[in-house]
Amino acid sequence: MAIENITMPQLGESVTEGTISKWLVSPGDHVHKYDPLCEVLTDKVNAEVPSSFEGEIVELIASEDETVAVGEVICTVKTGSSETIARPEAEPGLDPDAAVPEPEAEKGKKVRYSPAVLKLSQEYGIDLNRVKGTGREGRITRKDLLKIIESRGNEAEPAPSKPEPAKPAPSKPEPARHTPPASRPQPVREAAEEDMVIPVTGVRKAIANNMARSKQEIPHAWMMVEADVTNLVRYREAVKEEFKRREGFNLTYFAFFVKAVARALKEYPALNSRWAGDAIIQKHDVNISIAVAAEDRLYVPVIKHADEKSIKGIAHEIAVLAQKARAGKLAPEDMEGGTFTVNNTGSFGSVQSMGIINYPQAAILQVESIVKRPVIMEEGMFAARDIVNLCLSIDHRILDGLVSSRFLKRVKEILEAVTPETAPLY
Repeated sequence: MAIENITMPQLGESVTEGTISKWLVSPGDHVHKYDPLCEVLTDKVNAEVPSSFEGEIVELIASEDETVAVGEVICTVKTGSSETIARPEAEPGLDPDAAVPEPEAEKGKKVRYSPAVLKLSQEYGIDLNRVKGTGREGRITRKDLLKIIESRGNEAEPAPSKPEPAKPAPSKPEPARHTPPASRPQPVREAAEEDMVIPVTGVRKAIANNMARSKQEIPHAWMMVEADVTNLVRYREAVKEEFKRREGFNLTYFAFFVKAVARALKEYPALNSRWAGDAIIQKHDVNISIAVAAEDRLYVPVIKHADEKSIKGIAHEIAVLAQKARAGKLAPEDMEGGTFTVNNTGSFGSVQSMGIINYPQAAILQVESIVKRPVIMEEGMFAARDIVNLCLSIDHRILDGLVSSRFLKRVKEILEAVTPETAPLY
């Protein structure tokens, strides 16, 4: 027999870590190859991790709610492929427990700590031997340490901030010893007794990292146009009930906007690009990312080849992807390959906003609420018209104002010219 490792898979491009949201197995369970072991949450997808082997679950190394880097071991499985039981990471002749440096445990029992737990304990000087774990089989989790930090603040056995005086080492720089306190999470340290401390983990942590990266690396520029979509509103109102009866899903305004953007991107492919350091990659396929909010999560699934789809096809994709996102059933392939993002901020009542670009794309378009406004028509007559703001954020390294304004103007023209003839549903 042999002990095999199950590692955290890469669940999508640019995904570097995942959070174990729920274990579906326990130590001692027998699993077949491809049986689901756990549910993993990332900023892009909520997916099940299948077993790569058939055998018996030996140990669940990662705890629930623990964030694990791609490639790290999350559990071990005992298979029948070898006569000896040994940890794959242990070299021949060494004690398997010595293969991974760990703190000493009482009575020789092995204790495993995740990288997140070790980092927090070092930063706050917490003696892990004195912490009672609440994880599976008494494992210490990140939540256990955060509770200690929240309840005791900086009194959690702070690590020495000054070097040991016994051995002066003038040749070595010492400022590094003073950096850990500065790197501590500020919200935890500054929380008052009556405040609630919410750990930044899983999807929220990934969203924060991606948004910060986008704003730090991409020089954002912004522009907006108004579009008169009165004809579009009348057209949709006339066909939406019959469409729902025939197709079984809603014909939303958003489908018309996505179609208009896809058409304009074919005419202005510079907007369908990404920055690559010493080059700009102009993508051939028009794959529209759409933002879908679900509770405290934000997913960005992708409508592949949107320029080749009808309005009915786009409406169907929107309905399916939104349902999967809110049910936590998006697969990695649903999130990959986006070349341009369209955000339906108008569904929340917004009338003007500036989107943060979905890194590493070149632009994002915010579609705002359609509102009734008085408009001066020909011959000085006033009329109530349906107006929408289209707000475009661009990467100024890739795009300049001229091509961006032409693209936005073209989207406006397509939307204002919507009729049954110019925008057939099928």
